[in-house]
Amino acid sequence: MARLLKSFKTEINPSEEQKVRIYKTIGTCRFIYNFYLSHNKELYDKGEKFMSSNKFRLWLNNEFLPDNPDKMWIKEAYSKAVTQAVNHAQTAFKKFFDHKTAFPRFKKKGKSDVKMYFVRNNPKDCRCERHRIHIPSLGWIRIKEKGYIPTTKDGYIIKSGTVSIKAGRFYVSALVEVPDRKITEPFNEGIGIDLGLKEFAVVSNGRIYKNINRSARIRKLEKQLIREQRRLSRKYEDLKKGETTQKANIQKQKRKVQKLHQRIQNIRTDYMNKIIAEIVKTKPSYITIEDLNVKGMMKNRHLSKAVASQKFYEFRRKLQAKCTEKGMELRIADRWYPSSKKCHCCGCINKELKLSDRIYRCGCGYVEDRDFNAALNLRDARTYKTA
Repeated sequence: MARLLKSFKTEINPSEEQKVRIYKTIGTCRFIYNFYLSHNKELYDKGEKFMSSNKFRLWLNNEFLPDNPDKMWIKEAYSKAVTQAVNHAQTAFKKFFDHKTAFPRFKKKGKSDVKMYFVRNNPKDCRCERHRIHIPSLGWIRIKEKGYIPTTKDGYIIKSGTVSIKAGRFYVSALVEVPDRKITEPFNEGIGIDLGLKEFAVVSNGRIYKNINRSARIRKLEKQLIREQRRLSRKYEDLKKGETTQKANIQKQKRKVQKLHQRIQNIRTDYMNKIIAEIVKTKPSYITIEDLNVKGMMKNRHLSKAVASQKFYEFRRKLQAKCTEKGMELRIADRWYPSSKKCHCCGCINKELKLSDRIYRCGCGYVEDRDFNAALNLRDARTYKTA
C-alpha cells in the first residue's frame, strides 16, 4: 500500500523541567537565526561572498565559539533544532536574492513564531503511545488529546516534528507516515462552492454554511478582547509615564490577550475543519472554487477586518490538502470568471449587478439567490485550472 506524510498537531503537557528546556531551545534557535542574518548582512555590506548554512555552522563551531566562551550555552540546545533554524535563515536569504521577498526580518522575542524542530535519527528517537510522545532531548511528554497521534505500536512512523508555544500553551506537530487511503467508491457529481462574507460558503448541492464571526459566541469574545486590549494599552501608557506599573502585571495582561486571540482562532479553525470534512464526505468527483483576490479585498478599509476573519486562503489550502488525500480534483476558476453576474439558466451576463443585489433576476424569468446562482455557475465552469 502506498504511504503518505500527514501532520498531526495537538497540545502537550510538559513538566516544569521540560518547559525550561523548550524555552531554552527556542531562545537559542531565535538567537542563531538572528546571528546568521546579521553575520551575512555584514558580509553583504562589505561585498563579500554569502555564507551558506553548512559553512556558517562550521565557522560557528570551529572559530566563533572557541573565541567566545561566553556563548558556549549555544551547545546546550538540541543540535538538530539549531541546524534547522540556520536552514530557515538561509531559505529567507535565498528568497531575498531571488527577488521574491524583502530583506529577511530579525525575529523578536514574544512576537515571532519560533519553533523547536526535532527529527527521527534512530527508532528510539520519535515514538508515540496513546497518552504520550517521546521527543529527542526532552524525553516522554504527556499528550492532552489521547489517541490523536497514530501510535508506534500500530506501525506508524514519526519522521519529524516541531514543538511550539502559543498563549502559554505547548503544542507538538508530528509528521507521520500513514497509509494512502483514497476513496475507492464511485464519486458523485461535482460541486461548486461560493465563498462570501454574508454566508461563509454556499454549496451548489443546497448546503449553506453560516458566517461563524456573526455568532453570539464570537462577538462576545471579541468584545472581551477589546476590553483586555484596552487594559493592556493603559498599562503600557502608565509605564511610559513613569508610574508604578510592574512589568510582571503587563506580562499577565499580555497573556490574557493572547489567550483570547487563541480561543477565537481555535473556534474559527474548528468550524472550517468541520465544513471541509462534511463537504468531502459527500464524495464529489470534483470541487470548484473561485480564485479570490483576497489582497485586493483587504484594501477596502470597510471590509478588511471581515475578510481577514473569514480566512479564505486557509480554507483553500486545507481543502486542497484534503482533496489530494482523498483523490478528488480541486478546480480553481479564474478570478475574472463572472460567477455571480452570469445567469445559470440562459448564460446571460448582468453587468449592472451590484453587491447589494442579493437576489439574481434575469430577463429570461430566472430568479435565484445570488450566492447559490454563483455556486451553480462554478460547478458548471468549463475554464479552470487544477490545484
